[in-house]
Amino acid sequence: MDPLHLRSASTSLVISFDSGEAEVIHWGADLGASLPDLAILGEPVPHSAVDATVPAALLPQASSSWQGRPGLRGHRIVDGVPGHDFSLRLRVADVTVDGGRNSAAPNSAVIVQTDADAGISVASTLTLHDGGLLELSHTVTNTGSSPFQLDELATMLPVARDAVELLDLTGRWCRERHPQRRPIQQGTWVRTGRHGRTGHDSSLLFAAGTAGFGNRHGKVWATHLAWSGNHEQFADRVADGRTMIGGSEVLGAAEVILQPGGSYTTPALFAAYSARGLDGVSEAFYAWFRNRPHHVLPAAGTAGAKGAAAGKPRPVVLNTWEAVYFDHNLATLIELADSAAELGVERFVLDDGWFRGRRDDHAGLGDWYVDEDLWPDGLTPLIEAVTSRGMEFGLWVEPEMVNLDSDVVRAHPEWIAGPSVQSYKDGGHLPLEWRHQHIIDLVNPDAWQYIYDRVDALLRENNISYLKWDQNRDLLEHGHAGRASVHAQTLAAYRLFDELRKAHPGVEIESCSSGGARVDLGILERTDRIWGSDCNDALERQTIQRWTGLVVPPELVGGHIGPTTSHTTARTHDLSFRAITALFGHFGMEWDVRQVQGAEREELKRFIALYKEHRGLIHSGRMVRADLPDDALMLHGVVADPASGAAAVAAASGSTAALFALVSTRTTFSEQPGRIAIPGLPAASDFRVEAVFPAPGDADYAHLYTQVQPPAWLASGAVANGRFLAEVGVPMPILNPEHALLLRITTV
Repeated sequence: MDPLHLRSASTSLVISFDSGEAEVIHWGADLGASLPDLAILGEPVPHSAVDATVPAALLPQASSSWQGRPGLRGHRIVDGVPGHDFSLRLRVADVTVDGGRNSAAPNSAVIVQTDADAGISVASTLTLHDGGLLELSHTVTNTGSSPFQLDELATMLPVARDAVELLDLTGRWCRERHPQRRPIQQGTWVRTGRHGRTGHDSSLLFAAGTAGFGNRHGKVWATHLAWSGNHEQFADRVADGRTMIGGSEVLGAAEVILQPGGSYTTPALFAAYSARGLDGVSEAFYAWFRNRPHHVLPAAGTAGAKGAAAGKPRPVVLNTWEAVYFDHNLATLIELADSAAELGVERFVLDDGWFRGRRDDHAGLGDWYVDEDLWPDGLTPLIEAVTSRGMEFGLWVEPEMVNLDSDVVRAHPEWIAGPSVQSYKDGGHLPLEWRHQHIIDLVNPDAWQYIYDRVDALLRENNISYLKWDQNRDLLEHGHAGRASVHAQTLAAYRLFDELRKAHPGVEIESCSSGGARVDLGILERTDRIWGSDCNDALERQTIQRWTGLVVPPELVGGHIGPTTSHTTARTHDLSFRAITALFGHFGMEWDVRQVQGAEREELKRFIALYKEHRGLIHSGRMVRADLPDDALMLHGVVADPASGAAAVAAASGSTAALFALVSTRTTFSEQPGRIAIPGLPAASDFRVEAVFPAPGDADYAHLYTQVQPPAWLASGAVANGRFLAEVGVPMPILNPEHALLLRITTV
């Protein structure tokens, strides 16, 4: 059988079938249209080893003497006795390419491997998308005559031997997605999430790369598991030096038992190769997101994009949480709406506290009825006030959670998910509370229908354009009818999103999960943006947003200006630092803007206008992150993508070709930053670099610099071609710590 060769965007995937298995020969740089005879790749056989070469297969298995992490673990239950068919011998039975066997330039394939004796078949679906992002999933089917208990089915890929460093991410509440590095050594590095959701400490991706790989240099192989429940991501190096990276759903006790004819499909593993560092990985993910049919695009007529919602820019948001908290008063909220509209806000979101019995976070979750005492005329007066001022109205909900102090739990205590068959009212074990709340058992069809009906009614009865959908706790001891059910709960939650979107296609949904605890491509297939973190501290957000943006494009990451003193850290920052930080995302505010007056209000208005002017570029361009020798400084920005409509606009003289932020996170060892290169611009074109925010007339401009004299170019701009800017750069001003400068780069 001929090898399978998928090619796209400087990436090749080659799979050989000579061993009888689907063996991954190469995943990395494009190899061109023709391949040599792959027999030249036959490996030597060492002493004291199996007398054959061992393939690095799509589904590594012990029957081929693979001694690392297996692809499939499980066993058959025969007459009630477990443990049968524990070792499979899967061999290729069929390969279908692009819907047919004779495709000249395939970009997708289905490979079927079977073990007829064990009664197991696995179909592996691979698609190499236009931007170079590889999507891989497996479906296992029990073709036998008795049940088969599946313990794990992993998606994994081998990386080249020069991948010697591993980068993954970790974090906690209000400090999500921070990087950590380590050498790849023999053995397995595993990151396990048993939160029942993605988790604040989720790695988001595993990136294996060449020594010292960075933002703009080095080879990188990276994977992301698109799943919102329990999961593992791993890097596994075996004794012969080969390394696999991948992920799998973590299944609870007997969560998946396949009856005869039954199937299970893994979450998709998304994998990107880059020869240009981490920015190349981001480009592959961004291309995939922006080519989705349902992706909200920044401007009508964006060239090369397939999204159906072109023409709707991401609106400026005001969220009421850090403005009023639970203090819901119609007159106050209308004042806030007046102030927001005067600033240029386009979407007004009413946060927690609007529903029955909700005066704090101890009660009311699950009772999704508008509180009659707070809102005797319903939400209509506020909604009409908001929409009459030219803004969309959005509403906070948390449909997957309940408080014990709620009418729904008093009526249906059995709807609380937990490890017992009986409800807690009947003596069953109740999981520990988390933020005074529990999880509603969406696997229970009556509970699922109740939640669907309530949210559906809210959307049918009110002019709501947007839902901020929260999920504020982990799913611990999570069960249905006495059995582990995180897997089924995750699928039920997905179905809830899917059915509500089908019924209300015009309503956008934000995924919030006590900030950034549910950020993955599984939830992002069902939502229009994620809330990156509950922390609006601009210093913390610089890191959180930078590493979230490694996978998720900025138009899908909510970034808000919070109050002058942060609610979560008590740090105080100038408006310009908070605003520039929020700019490189889906921009908004979470602040009592009624209190913003005078010069600061004028500065905020000017910045909102800047966002509106440039959001088309920010939400369609290529993300560029410089590699700076001083880690107290960051330079990141967005450059017009040649494949987007923004690039065509930027080709005109004087048009914006890029926006960059120079960020000072703390004091530096050097007296001055020196020349800082600005990468990512077309080498042969000429550009003007200007500092545009904050400007001398802005309220906090006097706090920005710590210098006697600015660099020569700062007053009137610097003109140079892209090659000069990337290789030589320009001397940057000396910023005070925890301040930022917005640079606009225009064509000359």
